Amino acid sequence: MDPIERALAEIKFDADGLVPAIAQQHDTGELLMMAWMSRESLRITLAEGRACYWSRSRQALWRKGETSGQVQRLKELRLDCDGDALLLLVDQEGVACHTGRRSCFFHAWRDGQWAVIAEPQIAPETLYPEPRE
Repeated sequence: MDPIERALAEIKFDADGLVPAIAQQHDTGELLMMAWMSRESLRITLAEGRACYWSRSRQALWRKGETSGQVQRLKELRLDCDGDALLLLVDQEGVACHTGRRSCFFHAWRDGQWAVIAEPQIAPETLYPEPRE
């Protein structure tokens, strides 16, 4: 059996054929984003060494950075103990969040309210000149 198919066989995809995936910067440990992966997006990620996810809103494959240029290069893929969640250790080029921030995790619960703890590094309209769906 092909190594990629062997890897896919160990993953427990949900009823929609998806598995949650956390992207983390490989050298700093910074949490970047959470997304969903399908068998095909994971197959592409492993074959190309570049993160590819499943966009639930568009119902389509989504290669990270295909429109924004903010690519994630895969350094290592990890599977959790239950086989139903993935950790992608990546080298993030630029920002990970569509809001122009380095990380999607920029809200912190502080003093009874959500506080924005990181400002955009790049304007979203620069990342995505066309309107997002």
